[in-house]
Amino acid sequence: MNAVIKVGGKQYYVTEGSEIFVEKLDCEQGDIVNFDQVLMLDSKIGNPYLTGVTVQGEVLKNGKMKKINVFKYKSKDRSNRKKQGHRQPYTRIKITKIG
Repeated sequence: MNAVIKVGGKQYYVTEGSEIFVEKLDCEQGDIVNFDQVLMLDSKIGNPYLTGVTVQGEVLKNGKMKKINVFKYKSKDRSNRKKQGHRQPYTRIKITKIG
């Protein structure tokens, strides 16, 4: 079974056994998470969500992504060089059941 779910303002295409990285959720490792906002299940499309359908997943890990560097630079202007870094927190989830 295939489904499209909405988590944290983003949409994810999932199948049973797939792993997804979502924005950090308030849960611990090993917890079971249910997603009620299912937009599509196989060929059925919701308006906007399907009723009576949930996607269940197990939390594998909470962590932070690899650091990205943000570098602002203006040519011929030495005073405005700016370097910043950012690490986005995430939750890794394995989809166990769709239905």
